[in-house]
Amino acid sequence: MESDKQNCFPVSFIRGNFGCFLKPPSHIEKRLNSMNSKLLIPLNEIEATTKKALTSHGASTEIASLVAHAVRTAEERGNKICGLYYVESYCLQLKTGRVDGVIKPIVTNNKPGAVRVDGRFGFAQSAFAAGFDKAIEAARSNGICSYSIEHTHTCTSLGYFAEQIAKSGMLAIGATNASAVVAPPGGSVPVLGTNPVAMAVPDGNGGVAFQFDFSTSAIALGKITMAAAANEPIPIGWAIDKNGNPTTSAEDALEGSLLSAGGYKGYGLGLMAEILAGALTGSRLSVEVPPLKMPEGKPHDLGQFYIIIDVQAYDDGFLQRLGKLADVIEAQPNARLPGRNIPTPNEVEVDTELWLAIKELSNK
Repeated sequence: MESDKQNCFPVSFIRGNFGCFLKPPSHIEKRLNSMNSKLLIPLNEIEATTKKALTSHGASTEIASLVAHAVRTAEERGNKICGLYYVESYCLQLKTGRVDGVIKPIVTNNKPGAVRVDGRFGFAQSAFAAGFDKAIEAARSNGICSYSIEHTHTCTSLGYFAEQIAKSGMLAIGATNASAVVAPPGGSVPVLGTNPVAMAVPDGNGGVAFQFDFSTSAIALGKITMAAAANEPIPIGWAIDKNGNPTTSAEDALEGSLLSAGGYKGYGLGLMAEILAGALTGSRLSVEVPPLKMPEGKPHDLGQFYIIIDVQAYDDGFLQRLGKLADVIEAQPNARLPGRNIPTPNEVEVDTELWLAIKELSNK
């Protein structure tokens, strides 16, 4: 689940092109060094503690509940970067006003197949929830609907939202953007974010047949940030230095740019996400977005764009053909549809230092 969306460590940083720090501050370094120290935490406790931390820093109970559920789901799926690791950043930015934890989104539906939500610099989770029912209703009435989430905080895991659409019986395609960290082919200056795209397909029974969510960059930014912190090399093909040369140095990569996944193909997908999420929504382009985890500064002002398709408006044999496709793929021993049959544990491992930090935030 990629929505890595600027996987920088919170609080402190040394700016390169990415607006991330090259070496973590002492409390984060300690956290990195304690990776072998784990606690088994029930997901219910993760959700409740996250909610308490958010309300303690100024979020309303309703909005804190929505964000806490997203954090819980990320941890449940093993998507650590979009889970508890973001909570400290949320809390700090609530305190400084970089994200509004009480604002009410505004929903408009001026055209039958277009639902728009102005998040008003609040959380993406509350903006998505505000217009969700109207967007699903519009898709059922028209066969298809565009759902535009505008002027919000980072959504972190794009697939979390696409999955909700699929569970309503609709096929979902989504895109979002983030701070510029990816240079165009032949260039050396970042112009695109990691710009994830997602798709979730309904199974006809209120569940999800399969889903995917990945960045259009060659690698998640957090992988490079952590390699720099550990003084480890990175593979060729992940990034270039500030002069546009391929590099295996994580620190040089942080001063340069990430590369698109698959060269021109990933670049094209990244541009598609940029146009849908940045240009169509009226939110910021990647080159205008400040580093996402800075405690202070301007709001993220990001957009997400979803295409919601009512599969029942099209051929009656959709589910049958979907099942045949799944059978052909899964007849191969090591092949599978992405995001299919996801396990749902009751508890997950959490880094000890991280959990103690979240507990401390919840008690303030």
